[in-house]
Amino acid sequence: MLLLWSVILYHLRTAPASGTLVRAGCYFYTQKEDDFMAKRKKHPNLPNGFGSIRKLSGNRNVAYAVHPPVKDFGEDGKPVTPKALCYVSDWYVGFSVLMAYKAGTYKPGLEKELEIMRAMDDGDLHGFTKRILADYTIAVRPTQEDKGVMTFTQLYEKYYTWKYEGKKQYSDQSKRSTRAAYNNCRAIHNEKIGNITYEQLQRIVDGSALKHASLELIVSLLKQMFKYALAQNFVEKNPTELLRINIPDDDEHGVPFSIRDIERLWSHQDSDISQVLLIMCYSGYRIGELKVIKTDLKKCFFSGGLKTKTSKDRIVPIHSAIYPIVKKRIRKYGEIMPLSDVKFRELMKPYIKSIGIGEHTPHDCRHTFSSLCEKYEVKENDRKRMLGHKFMDVTNEVYGHRALEDLRKEIEKIPCLKCVENGTLKSSQKEQIFEIIQDKKMA
Repeated sequence: MLLLWSVILYHLRTAPASGTLVRAGCYFYTQKEDDFMAKRKKHPNLPNGFGSIRKLSGNRNVAYAVHPPVKDFGEDGKPVTPKALCYVSDWYVGFSVLMAYKAGTYKPGLEKELEIMRAMDDGDLHGFTKRILADYTIAVRPTQEDKGVMTFTQLYEKYYTWKYEGKKQYSDQSKRSTRAAYNNCRAIHNEKIGNITYEQLQRIVDGSALKHASLELIVSLLKQMFKYALAQNFVEKNPTELLRINIPDDDEHGVPFSIRDIERLWSHQDSDISQVLLIMCYSGYRIGELKVIKTDLKKCFFSGGLKTKTSKDRIVPIHSAIYPIVKKRIRKYGEIMPLSDVKFRELMKPYIKSIGIGEHTPHDCRHTFSSLCEKYEVKENDRKRMLGHKFMDVTNEVYGHRALEDLRKEIEKIPCLKCVENGTLKSSQKEQIFEIIQDKKMA
């Protein structure tokens, strides 16, 4: 609303009070404003998800291109500007077109009516302002008759703005995941949300050839969008309540790195790729989670995650073996994982082959951590906690909280495998491993 009134007040301040009116395209201005018009105006910034108005080059009567909100993104993550809705002579006509588009009242050719209305107002702007306010009311406060009329895409745009333009900060990875999930729902992009059924949504999930993790993103987005729509009174009922994934979770499958493989990674620990793989092997985090977890170097622990609530809420002590690596990467890059998941996978495959390790995926590091926990007798419940697995029994689910230091004692049972000789760890080496942790406790 503030943006709308800033636009209206701007017009009221700059509308000519008197003097000769000069025609320029479909815009009237006084001779006194001629010098001002010669300079390029600064217009208000439009909110994300609203669309854009682009000034065309050269001296044209129809000088602005009006584009709808961005929906698609390139492989590099950059937005792809959609085809223009229309071309207009005046920025504020373009603004009114976008407002009508947002309200769902835009039809091709509307810009011509707005151009005429803009010219007829003769600087008064009363009728023009009234039109903008009418569309604004429809856009932000749907009436009983408007319920369920907006399309899935329009709901997505509202939801995306509500979630990502608020005070809470989200990672770029989270935004990319949301956009990817939306793009995988193309079959219903133009469907009216009031007509969308559970059966339609379940067909999207069941008919997709995507992996379980990608399906989780789709289901999560659909549930959140319709929960938002219900709260905003956009729909009468939520069709996602029974929505589910009907294929096994492939997160449980993988081939752990062998002890020999881990030793090879340690022998090449100066490499960025080895460092990231070691961090995942000693923490159990997924490759995508390295972008979103928080790292507390002072208290030596990671927190956060992806996928489930249990996973997102978990705390994992930083193993003393990888602490120097984590600290080095945070100071050098400001984060553990500066590369995209795709780029890392691309570099990882030839790299591990070059150092004598067989074929693996980043996700195998998670299985490596799990197998190391089992091998070195980390308590089963603590292993599950650090992996972010949900407990099946109520007792552990409700009362099974563990202090950070309790978890640290368990994770430190896993030796720094660069020091292993014949399957055992020398006592002098063990003292060196725990030295960092003890220093931190004294600090």
